Amino acid sequence: MKLEDLEIYNKSLEIGERVWKLTLTWDYYAKDTVGRQLVRSIDSVAANISEVFGRYHFKDRQRFNYFSRGSLYESKTWLAKATARGLLDKKEYEEMVSYIND
Repeated sequence: MKLEDLEIYNKSLEIGERVWKLTLTWDYYAKDTVGRQLVRSIDSVAANISEVFGRYHFKDRQRFNYFSRGSLYESKTWLAKATARGLLDKKEYEEMVSYIND
């Protein structure tokens, strides 16, 4: 099996691109504060899944899976903050969180 065959990896890449395109429309301050953190956390999910795929020891793989899950939860927090601060509308927020939870 190749990394690109993993559904979770492909979904994490997809949501990362969606978040990237969304934050590009924000003003400088919003990008520099919430946007930067949101993009870093959501991109970290795919990056950690990639790293898991390249590891051979169970404990290493488990550790990076935990990192990936942590980044996913962090991303949900940043999406909630973006919504509360008027950077993301409620519908977009619900769609993204639903996609993440799926």
